[in-house]
Amino acid sequence: MKNPRAFRPVLLFCSALLALGAGCSKPEQAATPASSDVAPVATATVPAVTVARPVSTLPVVGPSPAWSTIDLEGKPISAESLQGKVVVVDFWATWCPPCVYEIPGYVYLQKKYADQGLVIVGFSVDQNAAAVPPFAKKYGINYPIAIVGEEMAELFGGLEGTPMTFLIDREGNIRHKKIGAMETDDYEKLLAPLL
Repeated sequence: MKNPRAFRPVLLFCSALLALGAGCSKPEQAATPASSDVAPVATATVPAVTVARPVSTLPVVGPSPAWSTIDLEGKPISAESLQGKVVVVDFWATWCPPCVYEIPGYVYLQKKYADQGLVIVGFSVDQNAAAVPPFAKKYGINYPIAIVGEEMAELFGGLEGTPMTFLIDREGNIRHKKIGAMETDDYEKLLAPLL
């Protein structure tokens, strides 16, 4: 090994260069303008903060059809009468386990969001119409129910299965279609931004 003392001058020289190049420097101070050179500071009024509503990312599937029917209480209900509301149209049946599974969730959503403009409409496709009113009472259904035939399903493109559900925005556009059951929390995430 060569003599380590021979490297000492080189190390000292490199250290000195680093110290000079990386040393701290006093920051330059900006010239202080004379008082006549100072422009007045503009003030602005900050607008009140508002909480933004979530924006739906659901695409428009198509326009909702013009439909009308009579609910279990004998009251007319139609797409036109629900204009300006967020509407869930649910084709279901008392004999359909996934339909029955979803109903408590729809009852919950109707109660929670009714004052924000949500209307759930249940279109029962039961052939035994007498089974529907006691079923609605048993499950505490708090939204309009109508017993419909194939012609109503045809307006929505035909019944592809039960439950078959459409989410319609305030402008009358179908924003989501599902066939089969969905967890209430997941469906709530879809509809809440439309309210």
